[in-house]
Order: sequence, then structure tokens, then C-alpha cells
Amino acid sequence: MQALDCQTEAATKEVYPLFEKRPKNFAIGQDIQPKRDLTRFVKWPRYIRLQRQRSILYKRLKVPPAINQFTQALDRQTATQLFKLAHKYRPETKQEKKQRLLARAEQKAAGKGDTPTKRPPVLRAGVNTVTSLVESKKAQLVIIAHDVDPIELVVFLPALCRKMGVPYCIVKGKARLGRLVHRKTCTSVAFTQTNP
Repeated sequence: MQALDCQTEAATKEVYPLFEKRPKNFAIGQDIQPKRDLTRFVKWPRYIRLQRQRSILYKRLKVPPAINQFTQALDRQTATQLFKLAHKYRPETKQEKKQRLLARAEQKAAGKGDTPTKRPPVLRAGVNTVTSLVESKKAQLVIIAHDVDPIELVVFLPALCRKMGVPYCIVKGKARLGRLVHRKTCTSVAFTQTNP
């Protein structure tokens, strides 16, 4: 019964003689291949390959505690308060320094005498500066960026701060620290003095 139905269906399906069937052959060296998703075979830029490999390695390997501590940064609320405080101690820009020296030169030219002013308490930036401040116990608080690359630049700082009894914290973003001190990025900054 079913066989009869199939025969009748085939008979009713008319084939238009002017439309030829031309099946494509996708074997190697034959027809042009259909569009496929080839993202897996893309040669990605080097920095993208590196960051992907790094994230995989971080998941696969046991990360040493000295490096792993940089994954835990200050929470956003505390970091915002910290940056608000740090904003008050930003170092002067080149224009501000120029104006200050110009005003001082004018004062000197007017014959009022040159009285050197006391240096205002400002943030000290850069890993070498911060290290020497911590070693001499002049730093009151050290702020370290969590995304320094290569991490070896700052990996010793937390241990050094603990050894010297200097409080430190790890915050998100070397670029955010850099903005504080008028640079693109900054590994670490330190408070040396604060206003009463």
C-alpha cells in the first residue's frame, strides 16, 4: 500500500525539463566552498593570543600566592573614597609649575626677596621611588595597581610593605593611578605626608 502511494507521489511531482539539476561538489579542488564560521582558524594579533593563553594558564595551573594576591583588589566603594582622598594630593602639572616659578621670579624681580616655600604633601609615584620610601619607612600608605604587566615589577612590594610595617592596598587599574599623577599609567603611588 505504501509503495503504491510513493509511486503515485512521484508521478504527480512534475519535473520541469528546462531546469537542470547541477549539484555542487565541495570536494578539494572542486567548487568554491560555502561560507563557514572560520573564527577558529583566524590568525589573531599577538596581544590577543597572549591574553587568551594567559587566562587559560591562570585557570589550569596553580598560581603562586604572591601573584594570586593581585586578583583581589579593593572593592569599588572603598576605592572611590581612596581616589577622592588621593585626588587632593595630586602633584602639580607642568603648567602649574611654570606659573608658580613665574610668580616667584616676578616676586624676586620686584625686590621682595626670594623665600623658598615648603614643599606641599603630594603623592610620590613610580615603583623605584615607592620602594625607597618604604625601605626608609617614610611611606604612610602604598597603593599598587593590580594589572601591571610584567607583574614582576611589583610582585615584591606587598611583602616589602608587610616586612616594613607599611600599610598597602591593591586597586584596579594602572591607568587610573596614572591619571592621578598626570601620566598614562602608573604601577604604584605612595602617600608620604598628609594635611592635618
